Amino acid sequence: MKVNGKPVSVPGGWRDSSLLEFLRDYLGMTGAKFGCGIGMCGACTVHLDGEAVRACVLPVGSLEGRQVTTIEGLATDDGLHPVQQAWIDQCVPQCGYCQPGQIMSACALLEKHPQPTEDEVEAAMRGNICRCGTYPRIRQAIQHASLIAREGRS
Repeated sequence: MKVNGKPVSVPGGWRDSSLLEFLRDYLGMTGAKFGCGIGMCGACTVHLDGEAVRACVLPVGSLEGRQVTTIEGLATDDGLHPVQQAWIDQCVPQCGYCQPGQIMSACALLEKHPQPTEDEVEAAMRGNICRCGTYPRIRQAIQHASLIAREGRS
């Protein structure tokens, strides 16, 4: 598989591990967080072939030939991803624990719907829990990221 555009081999002893365990414990990519362990809270959200998925419930051995993008893979040499910039501009994080998963879900939404409606934002973000309750700022940041992307800045 590829992780953030780079080929990665999965050693035999890791094939039954979750993608989250593999990313954090083998590759040292600690952006995706462990929350519930059953794919319900969204803290472990990454992209698999462009779709937002829960890494805690995906066996890494089943991902041969697939493309994984983590929060660590969003920024480029040109700067932050528009969603990351919007998170900063809108002062979204409070404790910050859920934010990588929130950002990854928001990025997947904006790939499909560059100018999302409130209902589309609500539906896309429904599976991401923020225990600090920053939902209004998250929604504002998603709309702000949409504007940043349309204006071609980061």
